[in-house]
Amino acid sequence: MEFKISKELIKQIAQLIQAKNNKELEILLNDMHHADFAEILDEIDIDEATYIFKVLDSEKTAEILLELEDDLREQILNRLSPKEIAEELDELETNDAADIIGELSKDRKAEVISELQDVEHAKGIVDLLRYDEDTAGGIMHKELVKVNENWNVLTCVKEMRIQAENVSRVHSIYVVDDENRLKGRLSLKDLLTTSTKTQISDIYIRKLYHVNVETPDVEVARMMDKYDLEAIPVVDELGRLVGRITIDDIIDVIKDEIEKRDTEDIQKFGGLEALELPYVQTRLGEMVKKRATWLVVLFIGEMFTASAMGFFEGEIEKAVVLALFVPLIISSGGNSGSQAATLIIRAMALKELTLKDWWYVMKKEIASGFLLGAILGVVGFIRIMIWQQTGLYEYGEHWLAIGATVSLSLVFIVLWGTLSGSMIPFLLKRLKLDPATSSAPFVATLVDVTGLVIYFTIASLLLKGKLL
Repeated sequence: MEFKISKELIKQIAQLIQAKNNKELEILLNDMHHADFAEILDEIDIDEATYIFKVLDSEKTAEILLELEDDLREQILNRLSPKEIAEELDELETNDAADIIGELSKDRKAEVISELQDVEHAKGIVDLLRYDEDTAGGIMHKELVKVNENWNVLTCVKEMRIQAENVSRVHSIYVVDDENRLKGRLSLKDLLTTSTKTQISDIYIRKLYHVNVETPDVEVARMMDKYDLEAIPVVDELGRLVGRITIDDIIDVIKDEIEKRDTEDIQKFGGLEALELPYVQTRLGEMVKKRATWLVVLFIGEMFTASAMGFFEGEIEKAVVLALFVPLIISSGGNSGSQAATLIIRAMALKELTLKDWWYVMKKEIASGFLLGAILGVVGFIRIMIWQQTGLYEYGEHWLAIGATVSLSLVFIVLWGTLSGSMIPFLLKRLKLDPATSSAPFVATLVDVTGLVIYFTIASLLLKGKLL
């Protein structure tokens, strides 16, 4: 059953903290999963959250640090001494500890590292801090199980027992040579079913997928997904085994990448360049720069809309009633184009569509656009008919021709909007540009201009000799 935070629980925790009843507080919280624990800390006062960290065993609270939102973790770490932070990090694996230390200021970082009790653990953390956080080196664990190819099975088993004490989960047993160069992996089944005198070099598996410390984390994620790996070893420039990446680390990478991509696509689709930093951290000048470029482009595009209106000024003067439907007409085209662009860009992002699918998409969107346009055309005609028959508005003796003009215009403009919105992403991808830049405002502006041309062209044909 999923854990749910109750007001009674929050109140009980507050009362125990106020009474400094540490024993009861420990009993209440100790058996709680760290993910649920993190939710509670997010609901209580920051001073109460810090108090809990100081009271409970670091073996428990260390895992909770990883689950906290960045802002809350920063607040708690600022209230803990370097020694207290070091006690928390001593309980974590190197990559998790390095992630947390990486969030500290330069001075506090050095102080915390100096307080770490395990020298090897500290060396591992410092080593990981050298790598970019978006690379294999930045997300790998230093803790792993490795054996020498020159050992026999008995020596291997003895050494594995020692190494496994520092590894939370053993996914693979890696085989190295005397220079610590990665040679392959060892099957646990072969290890258990082979004579203890057998040499490791005779039984280990030489084919092994691995990545370099500089490999981008996204590439690591793709590789592990492609080959269905639970863990993958990491080597340095000389081929020496330096760490491993587990599926848990990759899940975090995928979540971050999805969030990053979604944010970028939403920003681009809204008609601005993607922000490198979160909104609250972006400077005013940078914000204006990112937004101004697209606004100018769109403004210039809308200027063509005004030019198109000017071109048909004569028709508007003869039949002012046509101007009433301009917002209705062009917004319908823009909306249909934005819908189509959204669907195609999303399908491209999910690898459902590639460049070679453009003809399939075009045929499908022509049919969709025609049907959608016909639906709106019927609705538009019915609206004009109701207004005319009920006296809400007098369109004159040629109201049927006006209704036909609006309806037919909607069919072709929605068809054109749908076709434009679906094809522009393919065009941009063909030009090796980001399809997400075919934003809703861009598609809408394009359809605005062309939609006016379609509308007034149809009007000039159907209303000639009547209103025009």
